Amino acid sequence: MAEPLWTSEEIVAATGGHLSGAPFKVNGVSIDTRSIEQGDLFVALGGVRDGHEFIAPAMAGGATGALVSKGVDAPSVVVGDTLRALEMLGEAARERAPQVRRGAITGSVGKTSVTQAVRAGLMLAGKAHSSVKSYNNHIDVPLTLARMPRDTERAVFEIGMNHADEIAPLSRFVRPHAVAITTVGPVHVENFPDGEEGVARAKAEIFAGLEPGGVAVLNADNKWFDFLSAEARKVGAVVRSFGSAENCDARLVDFQPQAGYAVVQARLHGKALDFPILQTGFHWGPNSMAVLLMLEALGVDLNDSLAALGSFEPLAGRGAERVIRLAGGEFTLVDESYNANPVSMGAAFAALGARMVTGRRIVALTDMLELGVEGPAFHAGLAEPLDRAGVELVFCAGPLMKSLWDALPPTRRGGYAETAVELGLLIAKAVEPGDLVMVKGSNGSRAGAVVAALGALDVRSQEKG
Repeated sequence: MAEPLWTSEEIVAATGGHLSGAPFKVNGVSIDTRSIEQGDLFVALGGVRDGHEFIAPAMAGGATGALVSKGVDAPSVVVGDTLRALEMLGEAARERAPQVRRGAITGSVGKTSVTQAVRAGLMLAGKAHSSVKSYNNHIDVPLTLARMPRDTERAVFEIGMNHADEIAPLSRFVRPHAVAITTVGPVHVENFPDGEEGVARAKAEIFAGLEPGGVAVLNADNKWFDFLSAEARKVGAVVRSFGSAENCDARLVDFQPQAGYAVVQARLHGKALDFPILQTGFHWGPNSMAVLLMLEALGVDLNDSLAALGSFEPLAGRGAERVIRLAGGEFTLVDESYNANPVSMGAAFAALGARMVTGRRIVALTDMLELGVEGPAFHAGLAEPLDRAGVELVFCAGPLMKSLWDALPPTRRGGYAETAVELGLLIAKAVEPGDLVMVKGSNGSRAGAVVAALGALDVRSQEKG
């Protein structure tokens, strides 16, 4: 029989709580009754709704025990503060598995995709553990740690932030042996009086928990590279660089996007590498370099690293492609609906411009959020990279995207709507066979609604219905 993730006795020892009811064993940890699995520990956190209100449905859903701060009618460990207890459980998981090589990844753009690509490499190399989805905040990081099996060999954690002083405590939880900062750009700048400089300092907090002699993987093409390198070296980190310059440890030589894949030409510590990846966005050139260096730092063989990159598929909303069949032919839909900022927009447009098409290059864009007072200017500034990419038609939705709409020449205006739902109806009437259509915007501005409207045009799904 497989060893349990935690016993109630171990949870008591880790958290300083006391057992209420019968002893229990768990195979997972959950904070959400909607995702409870058989054998989970349910952690009753506070919030808009008190987690203790969901003990009964959690137990009915398969939980075998709970972590609570007051008496409940279920086998449980009672503590003073359930969030702090979850943190302590994560720390205990880290300490009981000293063999684990741990990595942590942050950045203004690409941290989720890079984390999941690194995870793919770790899984090829042995018993691996990682963040799921975009689990990267003050709850998600200790939760991911608490879920780490004791026989794990390597693990990677995504760490995010909206404000200063959020990354440092999470880095200290993880205590990584290697960290990566994908890039620093104007994201969450509305929360920093000094703008992008404040963002750079906040990202540098990831070095706070780095183990002595650990590796810092940094983007040499980013204007904050010198600052980040200096901050990393203050804690004794070994800096590994990726970018286009000849002196980079992982140098991107060329990136050639095709239909559904790209060929990467690179040099890793001077050794020439050519390999395919199932990504088409230009940002995957530097991303793949960061992945190679992180996997190397975590002890993964180069062959496993290249195999992982070659089979790693785009994540939903982050570059996944679909062929939509119309009555008269097909068009290609590129789904970039999960997130957006000026940096990722520019990279996505460039990749679109490099693709061969039989029809038109079309983009549907919703608002980029959390850009502060410069938000309208950042949106208007997208007109230039759209022009360089040769995008024929631009569809816009939202009050911020109105600034881009006003900056576009009339020949490039496809349509404007107040909301993403309305925009979906507009662009659905405009697409034709042979078109290459990209949808991009912040998740909060509901770019996914445009993707849904275009996906609904597929005659194959209509036939099934």
